[in-house]
Amino acid sequence: MSKSITFQVQPGGKLQGEARVPGDKSMSHRSIMLGSLAEGVTHVKGFLEAEDALATLQAFRDMGVEIEGPVNGELTIHGVGKHGLKEPKNELYLGNSGTSMRLLSGLLAGQAFNTVLTGDKSLSGRPMKRVTEPLAAMGAEIETTEKGTAPLRIIGKAGQLQGIDYVMPIASAQVKSCLLLAGMYAQGETSVTEPAPTRDHTERMLAGFNYPVKKEGSKVTITADGSLTAADIDVPSDISSAAFFLVGASIAPGSDLLLKHVGINPTRTGVIDILKLMGANIEVLNERTVGGEPVADLYVVYSPLKGIDIPEHLVPLAIDEFPVLFVAAACAEGQTRLTGAEELRVKESDRIQVMADGLQILGVDAQPTADGMVIQGGPIGGGEVISHGDHRIAMSFSIAGLRASAPITIHDCENVNTSFPEFRDLAKRLGVNLTCRED
Repeated sequence: MSKSITFQVQPGGKLQGEARVPGDKSMSHRSIMLGSLAEGVTHVKGFLEAEDALATLQAFRDMGVEIEGPVNGELTIHGVGKHGLKEPKNELYLGNSGTSMRLLSGLLAGQAFNTVLTGDKSLSGRPMKRVTEPLAAMGAEIETTEKGTAPLRIIGKAGQLQGIDYVMPIASAQVKSCLLLAGMYAQGETSVTEPAPTRDHTERMLAGFNYPVKKEGSKVTITADGSLTAADIDVPSDISSAAFFLVGASIAPGSDLLLKHVGINPTRTGVIDILKLMGANIEVLNERTVGGEPVADLYVVYSPLKGIDIPEHLVPLAIDEFPVLFVAAACAEGQTRLTGAEELRVKESDRIQVMADGLQILGVDAQPTADGMVIQGGPIGGGEVISHGDHRIAMSFSIAGLRASAPITIHDCENVNTSFPEFRDLAKRLGVNLTCRED
């Protein structure tokens, strides 16, 4: 077992200076997957060297792909082509990474060999039927537990998958991406229609590797007629990681912070829009396009926040940032209400319940609802909270310390390494009074 890690945050502080947070997790995963299936050699810069993305990297090594690095976020992937993966000798262990498991289930359904995907306790509790059911409609053969969870036993159906026209019941970039990757191996057209916009990194990166993808309104279509050509990728900073510091600088008086080279893909910028609606002072500077993805520098200074009713159309565009947005709401004047976010209950933890429990321990009036939360802004006290092994919960309560009146102790923080191993050092450098204990 890995050591248990406890964060201790002393109250107060402000965020000052400039930083480039680590690379985007979604794009780091996809760069490995598509680079491995491409013809030729792909070079990646800005790769996120965290456990989730490294789990994807190891899975492709186990399937015979030669990958050099990562060294300082740089990788070289020797692509094997669309049909060049080999059967792994053992199960593919994906740790805590839901993205790896859901996307790989689609990609592996159409291979000429069988695979087993496993994960840690948290990942083994997460719902996989949302991908296995539409994949079954394409002719895939995937066995799950009775509850529809991992381990996933995938019987390769090379040449036997059929394209489908799938209307997603809930907006999920992972389901969409899974089916598009399966569609690269299916006969005929595979189309996915989404009920609300979700991240489009898969479509953008497929286009970057010269694979044909058709987008019409909320419908994306792919066929097996295409191959991937190696490309150079510079992964922007992850806006989900930047979000902790966007909120921190917005709530801590005296803060003045510049975050550089942040990905501002329009399917991901809900956190900026929501904070601005609450009165945050965030400027988007030096906008540019890098490898098909929009990038900018974000400049934030402290500004008093006001409670709002969060518009439902922004919910899918900020789904991973709500834990820290709840902290912003706790520091805002008046009431903030979130609805339409039932998806938060099936993340690495039940993020609605776990955040409500933790905020209540700190003296905040936070009432969970079936699909969101109602938070009355007010003072934040101290106390001991449990992150339930959820990296975003642990980091969110660390940021709450900036406005707390007493120390906050956060238990169960080892999974911060899945997305943001540098968080502790960067938070300290920018002005969070955080220490760490390993037991």
